[in-house]
Amino acid sequence: MSLERTDEFDRGDWLQNKDLSRVERTYLVTLMWLDKRFRLVDYLELLEDAYYKTNLQMPKSHTEQYNLDNKFWYWYPLYSLGSLSIISYVLLAISGALLGFYYSPSATAAAGEEATIAYNQIVFIQTDLNFGFMLRSIHRWAAQFMVAAVFLHMIRVYFTGAYKEPRELNWILGVVLILLTLLFGYSGYVLPWNQLAFWAAQIGLEMALSVPLIGEWAAQLLFGGFSPGAPTLMRMYILHVFVLPFVVTSLIAIHVGIVWMQGIAEPH
Repeated sequence: MSLERTDEFDRGDWLQNKDLSRVERTYLVTLMWLDKRFRLVDYLELLEDAYYKTNLQMPKSHTEQYNLDNKFWYWYPLYSLGSLSIISYVLLAISGALLGFYYSPSATAAAGEEATIAYNQIVFIQTDLNFGFMLRSIHRWAAQFMVAAVFLHMIRVYFTGAYKEPRELNWILGVVLILLTLLFGYSGYVLPWNQLAFWAAQIGLEMALSVPLIGEWAAQLLFGGFSPGAPTLMRMYILHVFVLPFVVTSLIAIHVGIVWMQGIAEPH
């Protein structure tokens, strides 16, 4: 293989003559744009050549070994839980972004009122904002559905043996994702800053303090002190809106990318 440039090849004309779907065309255009600038394909071919020269290859799945139709498993109901989790996550991202226009993470009381600004904004969204109640209900139910779907997805992966070699890395990634999903749910639960949220923050704070050696440091970092207050609400808001979305989205992309490369694992 050579790294000599082949710019004389008219990729645009080649693409026009292909009967491709919109997704396929978008994928190829993106890949060609990146390849033209970073020569991705050339270097990937070098890596592939070096890999196979050592006589290594990805272990074959059961369907490959026994020439079975692996499309059967795509229609198996329990094999759709991962996709349902991603659909729930997209719904959460859209509804959460819309809710963010009206929510304020302030634990101080409004003038002349006992309730905090954060709680008043939740009441405003639910009672006065057009479609606010529906929007928050979609966000809440999508969150609960995602937790259930991810949990069942992990159970399916475990009992069908899909965590075994060569998919152990993706299994570890899935374990991290379910922990982050629970943290996502917990940080969102605290945001209304009502009685339930306050005591949930107190429980989380006690759990953090119970960790040996780093308990106090973890409590300071996540809750802003040793009792729930304004710093706790602000930290949960930053975690829920600015940190977790980017981390979880990146990990989901890697998780799905590995599944795409390795294929769906059949039951062992």
